[in-house]
Amino acid sequence: MDEEKDEEKEGLNVAKVESEQLQDIIDRKDREALKDVFLHVPSIDIAEAANEMEAKDLIFIFRNVESSLTADFFDALSQDTKEQLIAAMTNRDLVQIINSQAADDVADTVGDMPANLANKVLRAADKDMRKDINALLKYEEGTAGSLMTTEYLEFLDSTTVEEAIELIRERGRDAETIYTIFVRNPSRRFVGTVDLDDLIFASKDQKLNEIMNQDVVSCFVGTDQEEIGQLFRRYDLNALAVLNDDSCLVGVITIDDAVDVMTEESNEDLARMTNMEPTDKPYMETGAWDNAKRCIPWLVALLILGTFTTMVLNRLEAQDVFVKLPILIAFVPMLMDTGGNAGGQTTGLMIRGLAVKEFGPKQVLKILFKEFKSSLIVGGVVASFVFLWLLVEQYTGIVSGVGPGLEGLNIWNGSCWSPEFAGYALRNAGLVSLTMLFAIVVSKAVGTLLPMGAAAIKKDPALLSQPLLTTIMDVATLMIYFAIAMAFHPI
Repeated sequence: MDEEKDEEKEGLNVAKVESEQLQDIIDRKDREALKDVFLHVPSIDIAEAANEMEAKDLIFIFRNVESSLTADFFDALSQDTKEQLIAAMTNRDLVQIINSQAADDVADTVGDMPANLANKVLRAADKDMRKDINALLKYEEGTAGSLMTTEYLEFLDSTTVEEAIELIRERGRDAETIYTIFVRNPSRRFVGTVDLDDLIFASKDQKLNEIMNQDVVSCFVGTDQEEIGQLFRRYDLNALAVLNDDSCLVGVITIDDAVDVMTEESNEDLARMTNMEPTDKPYMETGAWDNAKRCIPWLVALLILGTFTTMVLNRLEAQDVFVKLPILIAFVPMLMDTGGNAGGQTTGLMIRGLAVKEFGPKQVLKILFKEFKSSLIVGGVVASFVFLWLLVEQYTGIVSGVGPGLEGLNIWNGSCWSPEFAGYALRNAGLVSLTMLFAIVVSKAVGTLLPMGAAAIKKDPALLSQPLLTTIMDVATLMIYFAIAMAFHPI
């Protein structure tokens, strides 16, 4: 049994390669070992190991491993590594690499390159590849047109099953996917799809229009990439047809590109919810200055927004009730934090729901009412706990100064059992717990309205919600606290 486990561990180790191992193979010019790595290790893992290597070592790889094995490897390299490699390569080497790639992958690479390197790549591409790359580059970044590939299988609806299978054998190797075949009519209008398994089990004399799926999902070249991800998620697609304004098929988006889009959108939302500018680069490839630039704008913006909180707090501290009962100031951070946290929870739910299309801005009243009921429950439970906990804090001396002349009294010195102490302690606990209830109700309402409002004006809910939520809730909580304090402790 132990021997079997050891064999399994060794098998797992075969599928890994470290930078040092790859460098050693290249230094020894061991072509067989290098080929063996490409046969047994996923391209993404080899690329991660190769990203730190010099361009001359990468060129050795491409010169000694078949292009059929290095195509995915090149696509998986970081953008910086690709640029260094292309700059160092001869035109002859570059022709072999570029023309073994999918046009959409090359277009993604070229789109982020300096002009001189982009031109070098385009010169290396053959005529058809260059045409496809230029066609893809004309589409706006973040749309279906910029994501699609032009390498797909498209047949006439009158094609027989036997003819289609023969055509797949001829053209399939160059297609991005053969599991979904796209069907058009004589007018070039997209009319449906045929899955490979349906094709195999159909009669060879049947025509594609007899077995094709007609209730297919498609999108247009200008469709936003976030919506693309939602379509793949909702309909469990393997490939999605991309149409032009005349409903003609101009490209397809495959599941691997859709997964990249969904990951990118999730990372972007996460970055914005943590008040940072999103970036496409992995953390380890981002310099300290680049990381700092992502943080500084938001921190400065939040600092300016925080001025409103400072102004309100400054006015409150000058009021008689807070001067004569300074203990009330001690509860301000707790109230502000809890109000912000409650709103943040709701905002997170709203952003997720909007992102996956569970609801939209038109349902705002229904959702607001639902969150209001939820906030009453949450606020009631938290406020009840706060009331009891603050009594404990005051009686045990965790906070002191319950009322004028009662400073320093607690259960440890046995002098807190007077009706006067109890009156102030109960009023202070009641004031804070009631403020907590109202703060949670208001914060959940704000946490609902901000993302909904952002979505209604076609803005990213994650971009606007979190910074504004913090400022609005800080000011609102302080104002509620002041109003209730004046009612509880009229001075």
